[in-house]
Amino acid sequence: MNEADLNRVWQEFTEKNDFKLNPDQKHVDMITKGILINEQKYGLKLCPCRLRNGTPERDLELICPCNFKAHDTWQKKGMCWCGLFVKR
Repeated sequence: MNEADLNRVWQEFTEKNDFKLNPDQKHVDMITKGILINEQKYGLKLCPCRLRNGTPERDLELICPCNFKAHDTWQKKGMCWCGLFVKR
């Protein structure tokens, strides 16, 4: 999967939800690149903004998109941890 494919998947993911991709395309591109690098390194699309500790249970929590609506940043700032997804 390349950057364009991943962005297309995320666009489809957000179409019928109360959130969208961050309108700052440079930010989206930076996060996308980090996720794809993590996939090459670790075999999982891990959020590049959160530190993994190498345990499978913890790493699974960091797969993008994470359960961002359960995080404080969603409630307080209207965005996921890394700012990839924002409230509409």
